[in-house]
Amino acid sequence: MNAKERDALLDSLQVRFERNRQRHAGVAWATVRARLVASPSALASLQAMEASGGEPDVIGGVDKTGRVTFVDCAPQSPAGRRSLCFDDHALAARKEHKPKGSALAMAASIGIELLSEDQYRALQASGEFDTKTSSWIATPPEVRAQGGALFCDRRYGQVFVYHNGAESYYAARGFRGSLVV
Repeated sequence: MNAKERDALLDSLQVRFERNRQRHAGVAWATVRARLVASPSALASLQAMEASGGEPDVIGGVDKTGRVTFVDCAPQSPAGRRSLCFDDHALAARKEHKPKGSALAMAASIGIELLSEDQYRALQASGEFDTKTSSWIATPPEVRAQGGALFCDRRYGQVFVYHNGAESYYAARGFRGSLVV
């Protein structure tokens, strides 16, 4: 990423950061910016999150080591990350009508991780997300070993956790990621 692209990304992130202070009360933009400028790989991941419709923003505070966590805060599951099965094993298992890829592989290519159930619920505590879509979340190995995977959404004012076959995919299901910087 060249300097102009970096500055444009930092400007976009700052505007979103300032507009949504309730997501990260007590965190100063100068702290976040300094961590980002020191980490070109984090900036590349945030650029990919942004390009795929994630609208990343800081959720929560600064941890003991000074790190902050960015999470996809788009109102609906990021449009550029939908119609994916859960992982590459599920993708390989599909015999017909294979999706374009898997959520875990795309997350790895971006340099982010799928949200855990706890992270998803923390995101939902800061606003209303996935009211029309759903998002794959990190799935316990014992569930995945049986062919399943977990996803979440918000309906009727509640956050729901569901299961589905890991090879399933839907136009309205994507994934949200997190990045610790």
